[in-house]
Amino acid sequence: MSHSGVVEIRDPGARARKASELIDEHQAAVNELSRLRRAALDEMVSQGMTQTQIAGVVGMTRARVSQLLSSGPRPERAMLGTGELTIAVGGKFEAGKQDPYAVVSAEMLAAYEKLSVLARRLGLTSEYKVIPPPGMVDLNRANLIVIGSPRILPFVGQVVAADTRFGFCADDDGHYLVNHQTGEAFRSPSDSGEPVDYGYLGRLPRPDGRGTFLYLAGIHAMGTLGVARYLHDHLDELYREVKNRRFSLLVACTYDPRKRTIEKVEALTSIHRGEGGS
Repeated sequence: MSHSGVVEIRDPGARARKASELIDEHQAAVNELSRLRRAALDEMVSQGMTQTQIAGVVGMTRARVSQLLSSGPRPERAMLGTGELTIAVGGKFEAGKQDPYAVVSAEMLAAYEKLSVLARRLGLTSEYKVIPPPGMVDLNRANLIVIGSPRILPFVGQVVAADTRFGFCADDDGHYLVNHQTGEAFRSPSDSGEPVDYGYLGRLPRPDGRGTFLYLAGIHAMGTLGVARYLHDHLDELYREVKNRRFSLLVACTYDPRKRTIEKVEALTSIHRGEGGS
């Protein structure tokens, strides 16, 4: 609806609501265009152009270019999304209750909090959503981040199977990660008592083919928290590598088994770049 259309709404309450909706929509568009502009300016800087040269190309003063390079939405926020994020966390039914409800582990909640802090730092808001068993999460939505292993989110596990490089497998010894191309298995050292776990981070295709979503999952709960920590600490590097394209990699984390906190995270594999973007 245009500005003139809002003016023609006779009821003042409805007019105010519609005006607020349009303001939110236009502000989101302005923020995304500002991010795209900032990303383009950063790219020109990385190509070796001076701020004076950039100013001549884009028709701005050097002072304005300098201001834009030091402010505005950071380009790497596109790794998470372009608007309000939905962070869907896989839950389990509370044990021993007559009418159980879905709860999440402390590690999964900490993973969500790590991402929500990152989102706020980048100027994004986030909505927290617990996915109860049997883990049927709606993946066909924009700005979606999903947290939880295929054990509690089996439908997401089917989408992970579209990744030709990395994925989850299971046998009599438990769940593990695998490199499909080499056959190499990555079993969690925590299964043998070592405070180390592995996890998966990737951007996967939505089932409707109209975009992608970000997915984080560990073999165990500490691995999921480790992946969230890795994304938090390496967001800018990941963005430079993959932009909005599909990708996946495996992550290793070392944790304190008593405090259940992450001590160190690092990439376990190189980044696999898939086809297509968001």
